[in-house]
Amino acid sequence: MTGASTAGTGVPERLTALVRALRSHGIRIGTGETVDAGQALLALGLSDRERVREGLAAALLHSEGQRPVFDPVFDLYFPRGVGGPESLDRPGREFDRDDLRDRLAAALAADDQALLAQLAAEAVDGMGGYGTRPGSGGTGGSGSGGTGGSDGWSSHQTLSRLRPETLLARILAGIREGTAEGEFADRLTADEIRRRIEDFRGLVGTEARRRVAERRGRDEIARRAVTTTADRVDFLIAGRAQLDELRRTVQPLARKLATRLAARRRRAARGRIDLRRTLRGSLSTGGIPMRPVLRRRRPARPELVLLCDVSGSVAGFANFTMLLVQALHDQFSKVRVFAFVNRVDEVTDLIARGTADPEGLGSRIISGAAVTGYHGSSDYGSALGEFAERYTEAITPRSTVFVLGDARTNMSDPNVPALRDIAARSRKLYWLNPEGRPLWQTGDSAAGTYAELVEMYECRNAQQLSALIGRLLPV
Repeated sequence: MTGASTAGTGVPERLTALVRALRSHGIRIGTGETVDAGQALLALGLSDRERVREGLAAALLHSEGQRPVFDPVFDLYFPRGVGGPESLDRPGREFDRDDLRDRLAAALAADDQALLAQLAAEAVDGMGGYGTRPGSGGTGGSGSGGTGGSDGWSSHQTLSRLRPETLLARILAGIREGTAEGEFADRLTADEIRRRIEDFRGLVGTEARRRVAERRGRDEIARRAVTTTADRVDFLIAGRAQLDELRRTVQPLARKLATRLAARRRRAARGRIDLRRTLRGSLSTGGIPMRPVLRRRRPARPELVLLCDVSGSVAGFANFTMLLVQALHDQFSKVRVFAFVNRVDEVTDLIARGTADPEGLGSRIISGAAVTGYHGSSDYGSALGEFAERYTEAITPRSTVFVLGDARTNMSDPNVPALRDIAARSRKLYWLNPEGRPLWQTGDSAAGTYAELVEMYECRNAQQLSALIGRLLPV
């Protein structure tokens, strides 16, 4: 790794910077694990970069789900090289896009990883540059790159000009020559070439980040250009892969929260001091309360009610929370879950029956419950009113109610009296809002209006949700 000790930065400094960047993205790494990583570097050496990658991952990470964060950060602090590719550093050499595509097709067909990495570097240097630094004399924006005069490098620009996905047919035609493979084998080959093309796109992204990091600083790029862990991604912008990763964390997170709730319940069961009985008992010791008398609490598990908006982008937040609460059902005497868009329906059974298929929860609710009426937009006023009228028996003085949603009413009546009625009949009412606090009461949001009646909390990601659930759930 030629970049492991460049610019006066040694391996220990790069390792500690790597750990610091990983911590900033939500990966918990202790001092002992950092020492283990250093010992791993001593044992493995720096001759094999991929072996170093796997050794540091084994020492620093706790789960496979943290690899999407670790790998791009590792590529920044332990890069494959520095600067541009040597093949383009010769003065007067012009970049040839067609020649690069020909070599790329051959490398993809042969699955030559070393050559693919070299071609990714050439592609970024030749087609990814944008802007021109004063005095460079280059035309970085034209894609001629290679002179080092670009203000930055873009993987999106590189891939849009190179278009590696269009090489699939050429590669397959070359592989088929002289073979008599059937349709099924052809399909498998096509899938394999598509995977290699996708891996090459990742190499281009890595190379572009490396080049930009050399110009702007690795710490800044690690902070801004690396996707964070799934539990820190906003529910409203999380992609399907991130939501799938979150669903896989439901059971471990539920076990952790259940342990925390059980500890809180044990502390609460000890009760508070009964002052009258303590003072009466102190008469035998000269008025000194030697033996405090506690008010014993009768152990009673509370009831929990969820009222969830399952429309649009809010659905991912609601679905994850429903799955989490379902996993915690043993901590409560009763759990009832209601979903709505503009109508309300109980979905407690749908969640219980579908624990083996958490990915399909949203489709089960939409197809199996009456949550929409004459239109498909959310209507909080109508939903709250229907819930207050139809499900009066669901709320008792022992019930803690959670409303999950962004409080965007689509300009309809927010129906404040219905929310006030629900709050009056419940033990406690909380509102978890996946939108940031600065967006409350903007546009069609009635969050500010509702927040005057109930305790409303910003809950944008799984990390905030777990902290709030652990703090707000009754014992």
